Amino acid sequence: MTPAFEDAVLGVVRSIPPGHVMSYGDVADEAGFPRAARAVGTLLRTTTEECPWWRVIGWDGRLRAPDPDRQMALLTGEGVAVAGGRAILGA
Repeated sequence: MTPAFEDAVLGVVRSIPPGHVMSYGDVADEAGFPRAARAVGTLLRTTTEECPWWRVIGWDGRLRAPDPDRQMALLTGEGVAVAGGRAILGA
């Protein structure tokens, strides 16, 4: 991954407000790297930079973090509805 990719992706993730979520693909698109959803996931899994990684979910609302229980707790703490391992979008 290039520094430009990392900076752009982390900037987008940091801009997601509490109580909101974005898909990995949407983050990649907004960062200027369409079709790089998997690379976004890899970056969020490996970075040591502070960012609200828990606000990034699968395209279908699925929690895909290495620790989905922690992701669910962080999201519900921000008011995001979660059921069955998925964020309930529009709830």
